[in-house]
Amino acid sequence: MVNREIENGDYKQFSAFLERQCGIVLGENKQYLVKSRLAPLARQHSFDSVTTLINKVVNGMDRQLRAQVVDAMTTNETLWFRDIYPFDLLRNELFAKFAANRKQLRIWSAACSSGQEPYSIAMSLLEFQKTKPGTFGGGVQIIGTDISADMLGRCEAARYDSLALSRGLSEQRRNEFFQAHVDGTYEIKPNVKKLVSFRPFNLLDSYASLGRFDIVFCRNVLIYFSAEVKMKILQQIAASLQPGGILFLGASESISGVSDLFSMVRCNPGLYYLKKD
Repeated sequence: MVNREIENGDYKQFSAFLERQCGIVLGENKQYLVKSRLAPLARQHSFDSVTTLINKVVNGMDRQLRAQVVDAMTTNETLWFRDIYPFDLLRNELFAKFAANRKQLRIWSAACSSGQEPYSIAMSLLEFQKTKPGTFGGGVQIIGTDISADMLGRCEAARYDSLALSRGLSEQRRNEFFQAHVDGTYEIKPNVKKLVSFRPFNLLDSYASLGRFDIVFCRNVLIYFSAEVKMKILQQIAASLQPGGILFLGASESISGVSDLFSMVRCNPGLYYLKKD
């Protein structure tokens, strides 16, 4: 039985560690979250308590354990076509706008969790290209990144159970873009898979290796960071966007008072942020 209790001093030490590693700010009174996320990991490694695990990862040199702890503390909640409007905007307006002056298109899905967002983008693109065949003749590249090695493994496997598919995916899209397996799972079809690649990435690192993008999705991520870290991330996203590039944030997120590098574009429904010249 793992002792789940955490002293305030250990909690503060772990909070500082997590912010250094990946920028996530736990804030006050989130001990319950740390307990629930780390207790299974403590049990897996035969630690007698969550505190022992915390001390080991904060003061030790075990990189694998450190990565597992960061994985456990990273929120991986996602669904298909989340909030609907960004994907409707892509399909009904933005893809056509970019196609008018670009042969190629590069899209980045940051903190992509188990892959639903980048694959939803790819499906939206294929639906658009049905109505506008021959667009983006130079190719489309959708890159999904995440800090979690476990999540990236799931992305690349591209196989989901029926419960995962029930969250935001219509029966029509399931039939069109997935193939069923005898074990009850569904796999993304090759025409969708080939549009998307995945790589590990920490949003606190340099963005130079990623290249330039036309569209960036960084949704429901900034809420976990301090104002200072948010500002740094938005600066780096702006630098990685091509002129006229677009940023999508989560429905409840705002950059007001944090960055002046983007102009808000209101749509009906929803909104996006346009990189300023």
